[in-house]
Amino acid sequence: MNPFHYAFKVKDIESTRQFYVGILGCKEGRSTEHWIDFDFFGHQLSAHVSANIPEPDYCGQVAGISVPVPHFGCLLSYTQFDEVRERLEQHTIPFVVEPYTRYEGQVGEQRTMFILDHSKNPLEFKAFKNPEEVFAS
Repeated sequence: MNPFHYAFKVKDIESTRQFYVGILGCKEGRSTEHWIDFDFFGHQLSAHVSANIPEPDYCGQVAGISVPVPHFGCLLSYTQFDEVRERLEQHTIPFVVEPYTRYEGQVGEQRTMFILDHSKNPLEFKAFKNPEEVFAS
């Protein structure tokens, strides 16, 4: 797959840098006082400072659980998923949805967890048991 680029709103550069670099371990790219780029597991995130960040809307219903929409994240290997979970736990980042296995024993079985960054942007991290089932119906 080709890397994606995603631009999103944040409250400030320093807390955003602390979260994405200091907690998640992303590599920092270019930045100014108004925006900052990160290597987010091989994808480019561009965080732009804004005074107008909407509250998360928990309108998504997936496997009986309310999830925030919109959200973004990354598909990880099981090893990466565990590493990210451990980093989040070490930094006492609360889970919006605790790590669990969704669709257990079914096509598309996946581990998933949701968090909020320091600007309250919802992120989901997933790891598929069988990566070839990412788009399976």
